[in-house]
Amino acid sequence: MMRDMKTSPENQSLTNKSAPPSQVSFALIDEDQAGQRLDNFLMTRLKGVPKSRIYNIIRKGEVRVNKGRSKPDYKILKGDEIRIPPVRIAEKELAAKPSNAMTSLLENSVLFENEGLLVINKPPGLAVHGGSGISLGLIETLRQMRPDARYLELIHRLDRDTSGCIMIAKKRSILRHLQAALREKNTSGITKVYQALVIGQWPQTCRRVDAPLLKIEVADDERVVKVHADGKPSLTEFKLLSAYTNCSLVEARPITGRTHQIRVHAKHMGHSLVGDEKYGDDNFNKQMRNVGVKRLFLHAAELGFYLPDAKEKTIVKAPLAADLAAVISKLLPLKPLPLE
Repeated sequence: MMRDMKTSPENQSLTNKSAPPSQVSFALIDEDQAGQRLDNFLMTRLKGVPKSRIYNIIRKGEVRVNKGRSKPDYKILKGDEIRIPPVRIAEKELAAKPSNAMTSLLENSVLFENEGLLVINKPPGLAVHGGSGISLGLIETLRQMRPDARYLELIHRLDRDTSGCIMIAKKRSILRHLQAALREKNTSGITKVYQALVIGQWPQTCRRVDAPLLKIEVADDERVVKVHADGKPSLTEFKLLSAYTNCSLVEARPITGRTHQIRVHAKHMGHSLVGDEKYGDDNFNKQMRNVGVKRLFLHAAELGFYLPDAKEKTIVKAPLAADLAAVISKLLPLKPLPLE
């Protein structure tokens, strides 16, 4: 619950633009907000304000918890009253707006929604959040589309070129619940199913790739992942779905959640993903452009999760993205797979 002091029409205009408050305001912490660090709460409340400014106003005592000074790592409690000082940011930082086409696309891409969770069929080419030259990502666009939503946060991420299911929390309690489930390594956790087109004939007998993955930082903050004995344990389950003359459509279930896991495990087996510019075959990718491959052929096809207090798992599915389905329609299938 939020109550603002001395909110003038000018200040109300800023509030409507999701700008930080220009007058002192007070936040009364409810059960859903409790348990997070004070600095993290303020970063969510004062979106766009640099982290250094957040720490500065806490250190100076401009932020008060129950009328007293506090530290950035204080875990806020239900019933705490937090004084938030007026903090402004440049208007240019608030200027970016999503296009009508993008808002319409996302409105029609909702796969599941209840009071605490939103699952979107993310379109390809849309980053999940802004940064590194990207002014608006999925989460910033959704916040502008739903200005009355008090809380919208990414539960997990997808690469920019990857399409399909992605979860956004509408309550902090749901964020905590599902992020904890993501860390589970058993059936009580979240299950993810991807579809990928790989180079060559994927062997039906290859059902599991259990190979440690090591992440290496290279120039310009670029990350490269490779199979290495010093890496973290990593397991992906694969299933052949369809065979074509020069490639295969496979289902991939990452049991662990390492960076680029499906892509690197597929390459490790000698079958890089089609359209993969980092780990793939450049010559093959050039050939596949003739049938419409313009990006990494990877789609988050299904998510399975348990909502709090639910006895049955919720399954959400996203149909193969239109651009990827069009590629499949142009491929020459081999003879039908034998029944298992």
